[in-house]
Amino acid sequence: SDGSVRGSDRHGYDGRDFISFQLGSKSFVAADDVAEITRRLWEDENVAEGLENYLKHICPEWLRKYVEYG
Repeated sequence: SDGSVRGSDRHGYDGRDFISFQLGSKSFVAADDVAEITRRLWEDENVAEGLENYLKHICPEWLRKYVEYG
């Protein structure tokens, strides 16, 4: 392993894709016009910064911890 971290965050509603976040591009992708409202709101509120921290640091740390538990 080269130590790189990849990840995404995806949200759905009623069995359909709604909005996703890709760590590599640090951007949200809205699945439709309704999700576009949420995308704009989350971009205005810097939600991507928190997700980036979670996906790059917190989630891998927890994963390593739980893998050690067996």
